[in-house]
Amino acid sequence: MEKTISDFILALRSSGSTVSVSESIDAMNAAELIGYHDREAFRDSLSAVLAKSFHEKEIFAECFNRFFSFDTFSEETTRPPCGLASEHLEGSFPLAQMILSHDTAGLAASIREAARETGINEIKFFSQKGLYIQRIMRNMGLGEMQGVIRRLYQEDTSSSREMAERLEGARGYLFKNVKDFVEHQLGLFSGSAIEELVEDHLRNTRLSDLEERDFHRMHTIIRKMVKRLNDLHSRRRKVFKRGQLDFMKTLRKNVTYQGMLFDIKWKKKKVDRPNIVAICDVSRSVEAVSRFLLLFLCSLNKGLARIRTFIFCSNLIEVSQVFDEYPVEEAIAKLQSGKGLGIMLASTDYGQALRDLVEGWSGIITHKTTVLILGDARNNYGDPETGILKSIQERCKRLIWLNPEPRSLWGIGDSEMKRYLPYCHLAKECNTVNHLERVVDSLL
Repeated sequence: MEKTISDFILALRSSGSTVSVSESIDAMNAAELIGYHDREAFRDSLSAVLAKSFHEKEIFAECFNRFFSFDTFSEETTRPPCGLASEHLEGSFPLAQMILSHDTAGLAASIREAARETGINEIKFFSQKGLYIQRIMRNMGLGEMQGVIRRLYQEDTSSSREMAERLEGARGYLFKNVKDFVEHQLGLFSGSAIEELVEDHLRNTRLSDLEERDFHRMHTIIRKMVKRLNDLHSRRRKVFKRGQLDFMKTLRKNVTYQGMLFDIKWKKKKVDRPNIVAICDVSRSVEAVSRFLLLFLCSLNKGLARIRTFIFCSNLIEVSQVFDEYPVEEAIAKLQSGKGLGIMLASTDYGQALRDLVEGWSGIITHKTTVLILGDARNNYGDPETGILKSIQERCKRLIWLNPEPRSLWGIGDSEMKRYLPYCHLAKECNTVNHLERVVDSLL
C-alpha cells in the first residue's frame, strides 16, 4: 500500500498541490495508523496531513475521488454459455477466463497490477497512451489469449469457432477498458508536465509577442521566479553573515578561561542590500517588456533590495510610491495607463528623461547605486544627452541598459543605442522572462 500512497502523492503534486518529504512520511504513518477499511476516515486522515490550505483541500478532494475509484469496466459482455469456458480453457489462461466469466474485480486488479509494473505513474503526454496500452495488455497476458484464439480456429468445430469469436469480442472489450484506464491515469499524472511545457515555452517567448490571455500565467511564472530568487539570496546572506573565525579576538576573549575556547568570535562581513534605481520606458514600443520588468522588481522582497522606480515617455516621474498604495498587478496597470501620475505619453524623449532625473533626483545616485535602464533608445531624432548619461555612469556603481530590440537593430533609424553604449557598464538584449530573471539575479 506504500506504493499506492506514493503514487497518490505524485498525482497530488501533478495537480498543483505542494507535498514535502516530511508530509509524505506523515501520510504513510497516518495510513498505517487509521487503516484502509474505512474510506471516510482514510480520506480525512490523509487530508489532514497533505492539504494545508482551502485551495489544496479542493485539489485533494478531487484527486482522491479520481485516484481511489475504479469504475472503468462497462457491462457490455455477457456470461458465456454454461460449460463453454471450462471445456476449452482448462485453467491455463487466466485472462481469457476472467473475461468470459465476467470477473470485473479480477480484471480491475489485473489491470492495476500490470499498470504498476509498466510504471504508469510516469505517463506525461497523450502521445504515450498507445505505448502504455500495449504494455499493460501484454503484461496481462494478451499474447497467450491471442494464441488461444488461433488454436480454437484451427480446431474448426462449431463450439471452438464460437469461443474464438467470443474471445475476439472480449479482446476488443479489454482494449477499450484498458484505454479508458490509461486515459484516467494520464489525467492524474500529466498535469504538471503539461504545465511545465507551457511555462518553459512562455519563459522563452518574446514578451512583445505575448497575447493578453497569457498575462495571468506570466504573472504566476514571475511570482515563482521571484520566490526562488528571494529564497536563494536570503539564504546566501545568512551564510555570509557569520563570516570567518577571528582568531586574535577569540584568543583575547578567552584569556580568562585559561585558553579554553568558550567564546568564539567571528569576522563580521557586512552585506549591503543592492541599491537600485530602475528607469523604465513605458512607450508603446516597449510596454510589454517594461510591464514585466516592473512586475519583477516590485515583487521582490524589500529586504533584498532598495529599489527606486521611475517611468518615462515624454518626461520622467518617480512611481515608487504607487507600489505601496496599490496591489502589484493594479499598480502595473495604473503605470501603463499613466492616469493621475503626471506623465506625458507622447513622443519618447530620452534626453528629457535624463534631464528630469538629474534635475529632480541627482542626489539618489551614489557610488553604491546600480542604475538599470530599460528601453529601446529610440529618441525620435531628439538630443540624446549622452553627456548626462556619462556623468551618471561616473557617479554610480554600475549602469546597466536592457534593450528589447536585437543587437542588429541598435543604431539603426532613430535608435541612439550605439551612442549610449560607451557609458554603459553592461548592455544586453532583453526581451524574454528568462532574460529578465538572469539580470535581476545578477543585480541581487
